[in-house]
Amino acid sequence: MTAAEHSEQVPRKERSLRLGLDKLGVAIALIVAYAVLVSPFTTFRANRIVPGAPETIINSLPGWAGAVLLGVIAVASLIALVKGPALSRLAAGFVVLAALAILIGISAAHLTPPGNNYARVSPASGFWLLVFAFGLLVADAFARLELAPLARIIVLLVTAAAIGLLLGSGAWDGLSIMKEYASRADTFWAEAGKHVTLALGSLAAAVLVGIPLGVTCHRVPALKAAVLNVLNIIQTIPSIALFGILIAPLSWLAAHVPAAAAIGIRGIGTTPAFVALFLYSLLPVVANTVVGLAGVPREANDAARGVGMTERQRLFGVEFPLALPVILTGIRIVLVQNIGLATIAALIGGGGFGVFVFQGIGQTAMDLVLLGAVPTVAMAFAAAVILDAIVELSARRGRAA
Repeated sequence: MTAAEHSEQVPRKERSLRLGLDKLGVAIALIVAYAVLVSPFTTFRANRIVPGAPETIINSLPGWAGAVLLGVIAVASLIALVKGPALSRLAAGFVVLAALAILIGISAAHLTPPGNNYARVSPASGFWLLVFAFGLLVADAFARLELAPLARIIVLLVTAAAIGLLLGSGAWDGLSIMKEYASRADTFWAEAGKHVTLALGSLAAAVLVGIPLGVTCHRVPALKAAVLNVLNIIQTIPSIALFGILIAPLSWLAAHVPAAAAIGIRGIGTTPAFVALFLYSLLPVVANTVVGLAGVPREANDAARGVGMTERQRLFGVEFPLALPVILTGIRIVLVQNIGLATIAALIGGGGFGVFVFQGIGQTAMDLVLLGAVPTVAMAFAAAVILDAIVELSARRGRAA
């Protein structure tokens, strides 16, 4: 083979590799095909509780809007299917998600009869599958781009601002979930405050107790096994069972200790939910503190001793900075976990978004369920992105130090 033939063959191989099928793209294309060809895009109901009639993309939207959406989905699916630059995949995913966000509001106006205040239009399985598929494409593109931590937070803030603009514009007011919100706006924000208080408050308490306990376990190895075994046992108790277990002692405490009752401790309500979330939070915080401190290089401690640092100075000046990324990873796990578990608190009167979830289940009103589930998922996702960025920043500073 001549040099010219070899040089011509190499670019051909590179082009064939670049134009090959992307494995994730194949999965995304299959999900999209099922969502478009099989699953309904929206569900129309005469009122909030009767069974709905599924509608395809073509029937859910005006003719021009349906054609635009199908065209955008087809082009984006081809981009996902073929190996290509991460930026083009990211743009394709964002364009489809933006189109879905805008056109789902148009579908509500299109399907609802004029002057009818009882009809309900909801996104159906096809819509959610499309959101999942192209959200997966966006996440994959971000992973390939390896954005800096601050850049990821900026993207999150821009996305939240765009969703806020859509909500404020009234583009989604015709959707059933927004009609559920409109009739419960005051209650929604009150329960949102309770949900955030439960999740963040229990996390703060676990950090205040768990980090010193983890330091103690690291310093006293004989204590480590006993503490971690107890916390592991607590972690295996189902949340509903733990709520029930706490009702009796907290009720006794409220009945026999006036000061406890005065500060709001009860057998049901926020207190048992808070205590249960606190107990669930201890294991990740304590375990990650122990692991993080155990992972500090011996040379770093030896150097600190060599320059005359006390044990306290070594802990705060050397060990904590190096162990911080691992400790923050435990805190991230706890926060995402608590945001989800706080939903269950509604079963014992603890409030939170679970109030809407369980009301919706009781009334067979799935849009009311979504009113509680969607913000819970959004909060957990945002918390994960922000804390992942903080963990990465702390790891970089630790390596630099």
